[in-house]
Amino acid sequence: MMKLLLIKNILVAAAVIAPALAYGQAKSAQDTVRTVTEFVLPSDSDSLAAYLDSVEVKKKIIINDYSMIGVQYGMSMSQVMWNPSMRQKSLFFPYNFGIFYTRYGKMFGYMPYFGFQAGIVYAKEGYSFKQDKDTEVWPDLGGPYTGVRQAVMDVLEIPVLAHLHVDFWKMKLLVNIGFFAGYRFNIERTGEGVRPDVANGFIDTDKRFDYGIKGGGGFAFIFDPVEIHFTAMYKYSMGALHQPDFYSNYYYRYSYPSNIIFSVGVHFQLTKRIGSTRHQLRREAKEQAGLIRSLDENTPELEASQTPRQ
Repeated sequence: MMKLLLIKNILVAAAVIAPALAYGQAKSAQDTVRTVTEFVLPSDSDSLAAYLDSVEVKKKIIINDYSMIGVQYGMSMSQVMWNPSMRQKSLFFPYNFGIFYTRYGKMFGYMPYFGFQAGIVYAKEGYSFKQDKDTEVWPDLGGPYTGVRQAVMDVLEIPVLAHLHVDFWKMKLLVNIGFFAGYRFNIERTGEGVRPDVANGFIDTDKRFDYGIKGGGGFAFIFDPVEIHFTAMYKYSMGALHQPDFYSNYYYRYSYPSNIIFSVGVHFQLTKRIGSTRHQLRREAKEQAGLIRSLDENTPELEASQTPRQ
């Protein structure tokens, strides 16, 4: 009984409060509408001009679908991921040069944050073993690579990257991620007791084709039609340096190069980044010409229909 009485009181209270809330919402909506409908622009031209001068209009910058071509120079820190692990140190190379083509485009027709980048890059990479301080023993790969303590390779690679960007003021933030394919065309190995054919060239157990993933980010300064890009990238090779059974048919050894690359690039816009492009201007001119032609064709009929009868 007490529960039923409590439910009854709640329903009665809700029935009383609901009309009041509905009236308040309706009144608020009417007040809002009335406020809008009572807004009137100044009638005389001087007051209207003064009012329009006081209005701030923020112009939104629209980024076009545009293309760039540029050159890039950088430096890298290189080492190899060994399995089993080897004591090593990173090698520094001030040689990383590339030519890139970049194409920006809107996703779904209105999201101007996407694009792709492709190019060709020349770089150096390699590895350098480090002596154990306690035992004074050097790591050794064994097999045909016995005695090798350092290797430096010349490589060519073709990266294809998804290129994301966010533009603001005269700058943009960049994010790149994608894949690359490469080829190791020269090698120099040094150490103690290294075979001559191993020291100055590739042998049958070497792998020269490379592929992997590449990604990173950075920022850019924009001075239309030139952009200066600063990027930091990480490159991981999935193509091993050697055949895994070069040492033993039972105990495999794996070697995958990795590089951290810092670079600066100068890119030249091939088409307009902002504003109307030539294609857009031609289209607008055709539309305006068609509108003028249509008005000219309809003008005689309008004049004839408005001529007063005698």
